[in-house]
Amino acid sequence: MQQQIKSEFTKQVIVDSAYKLFYENGFKTVSIEKIMKACKLSKGAFYHHYKNKKELGLEVIGHKIQKRVYEGMIRPLYETGDPAQILETTFMNRVKSFPLYDKEHGCPMNNFINEIGDYEPAYQSALKNIVEQWKSALINLIERGKAEKSIRPDISSQAVAVYLISAFEGIRGIRKLYENDTVLEEYLSGLSLYLKQLK
Repeated sequence: MQQQIKSEFTKQVIVDSAYKLFYENGFKTVSIEKIMKACKLSKGAFYHHYKNKKELGLEVIGHKIQKRVYEGMIRPLYETGDPAQILETTFMNRVKSFPLYDKEHGCPMNNFINEIGDYEPAYQSALKNIVEQWKSALINLIERGKAEKSIRPDISSQAVAVYLISAFEGIRGIRKLYENDTVLEEYLSGLSLYLKQLK
């Protein structure tokens, strides 16, 4: 039992270190050696838990990135209340909540998509799965809003969902280019106008 706890702890240390290094430096440039040096563990410890970097990358996507997107952008969409208000609150509050570190490094999922989305089918599938979960949650919320008459019945729920995800992910990448939040504030202003048009 004690050995299993130690093993799980070691895996968590490796995943956490890899996630941070991938986020800051990109997936392709980070070696197993760099990850294990950051963990202060041996390469033997890495190969005890993972076959290769690809397997670790999938675990980072599944355990760190998926959880982050779920907690920040998917779970709030299932809360009770006015769907139009939930849409606005979820997107607005998430953008406003980012610390400077996150603003400077962009969205971890978007960084992965841009760097390795076309690199390996397994990564593509794992990342697409997160986007599809997010899209599905948005469609469900928008459909509920249409049924409850807080969102216009003539809009395409699928189109709005894809647009909202794309705009959000886009601004996360664009903000990396700037030294202040002016571009984020402009995005929030445009988002507010767009969401008003859905009512």
